[in-house]
Amino acid sequence: MQKKSRLMLVTIALVILGVMLSSCGAGGKLGTENNPIVWAFVPSGETERVAAGAESVAAMLHEETGLYFETLVATEYAGVIEAMCSDPAEAQMASLATFAYVVAADRGCAEAALLSSRYGSPTYNGQILVRADSGITDLAGLDGKTFCRPDPLSTSGWIIPSLMLRGAGIEPEADLAEIVDAGSHDGVAVAVYDGQCDAGAMYVDARTSVEEDYPDIMDQTVVIATEPDIPNDGVQFATSVDPELRKQIVDGLLAIAATDEGVEALETAYSWTALVEADDSFYDAFRQVLQASGVNIEDYLD
Repeated sequence: MQKKSRLMLVTIALVILGVMLSSCGAGGKLGTENNPIVWAFVPSGETERVAAGAESVAAMLHEETGLYFETLVATEYAGVIEAMCSDPAEAQMASLATFAYVVAADRGCAEAALLSSRYGSPTYNGQILVRADSGITDLAGLDGKTFCRPDPLSTSGWIIPSLMLRGAGIEPEADLAEIVDAGSHDGVAVAVYDGQCDAGAMYVDARTSVEEDYPDIMDQTVVIATEPDIPNDGVQFATSVDPELRKQIVDGLLAIAATDEGVEALETAYSWTALVEADDSFYDAFRQVLQASGVNIEDYLD
């Protein structure tokens, strides 16, 4: 698992670097055609759908601001963090989930600017899923089972579930038979449905995004645990990005989010229904949860 994770990290770093080298070879001010702003996304759902939505939002943002953007859907959270933390930054913007943002922010690499809203709420919940015919009814029943997660740094897909498992007396690395990285939240749902994993964690309710292909997934899988409130993902900037440029982009995104066309693109990319301004202090309550649990952030990166 560790070798695979390191290989994926190197791969995504090289991809991002390649994008930057190809787009910035002619130099120029950040945000120009020869030096576009790289906006890195992580796969919360089907990669093709996220990529299409991201490109639509970037195109509208270009029309709104006159700035040029290069969108990239990374294969894992860690690669985006490293891209923002490199010197110089290889990704100037990102849409990281809660834990991944906290990691980048605590390293001094990222600063929050916008928070997404889904169905009128700036927070969301995760869930732990099993097959309906598994006989598993609670977290304690996962001892010795195979567990699917979207990504090692997914807040609802692994960070919070791992804390909940420990609370149920299960040490994830020692007591689970295997931990499988499914690559996305809906990927976890499908893996549990297909029996590739005994259980899995995802946001509520990632199953709906794959119902067209798996019409009985809501019947064949059941939720055995629901996670506490988690701050939504949003938009963050590398600390090196000029404040005036950030404001121009933030104002542009807020303007886009106020239009029907913009909301449609945001929903396609990340199921965002609105955007609100939010700074780093919004994440303090989540940091307190981690501290109270005795979590060392760097342990998850290792």
